Amino acid sequence: MDQPTLLPARRIGPDTDLFCTHVPLPGLGVLPVNAYLIHALEPVLVDTGIGALRDDFVASLAARMDPADLRWIWLTHADADHMGALRAVMEVAPQARIVTNYLGVGKLGLHQLPLERTWLLNPGQALDVGNRRLLALRPPVYDAPETMALFDTHTRHLFSSDCFGAVLAKAAESAAEVTAAELREGLALWATIDAPWLAQLDRKTLAATCLPWRDLRPQRVLSSHLPPAEELEELLYSSLDSARERTPFVGPDQQAFEQAIRLAEPALA
Repeated sequence: MDQPTLLPARRIGPDTDLFCTHVPLPGLGVLPVNAYLIHALEPVLVDTGIGALRDDFVASLAARMDPADLRWIWLTHADADHMGALRAVMEVAPQARIVTNYLGVGKLGLHQLPLERTWLLNPGQALDVGNRRLLALRPPVYDAPETMALFDTHTRHLFSSDCFGAVLAKAAESAAEVTAAELREGLALWATIDAPWLAQLDRKTLAATCLPWRDLRPQRVLSSHLPPAEELEELLYSSLDSARERTPFVGPDQQAFEQAIRLAEPALA
């Protein structure tokens, strides 16, 4: 697989659908890029995938619900792999408002998105979506300061944004399908890529930052970059600590990149 691939949407737990794109990372493996649909009384889309597949994403969303009924788009942060189909979704979902915070609104303004269709929320506050509350959370690990994860108080699903992502050797439908050793390595690698500042934290500080999330005791952890994970909390948190002790990831320079391309050419021919 050398191109991003959007898989068919599927139900992964009560009231929750997954839209998963597998993105190849040359020389490293594959990275899931996930968006989610919460079938609340007021339906909520969590992130919108990558721009290259926006038409496919909108079609997949329309197969799960009438987009005209979508009320909220919870944008965990304004990176390209989280807002790729945002404009397209907003066109087919005229009632939907974007849930973000003040800094997120500032970034959306740079994309000339309509600010009247935003809804500002801060970590610690909650969004009432009719039959449940979605609690906004600051993740212990993130790569953008506007990042807001969320906790569904009805299903006890923790949507962790980039926190707990993993680079995997191959695609998997659930984190339980991946061996513990591979999962631990993939989690730690992703954390060194996405949050290189972890190396500056001591163990006590990181543990204190993670404690509020541990106290939530989620039924499932639904990361933007990991297959759905259940009953794996200890492995997830210990992998963050492992990443803290690693040297931050440094990618190839131009010479190494060109060499990798040359080596890949025979396989692509």
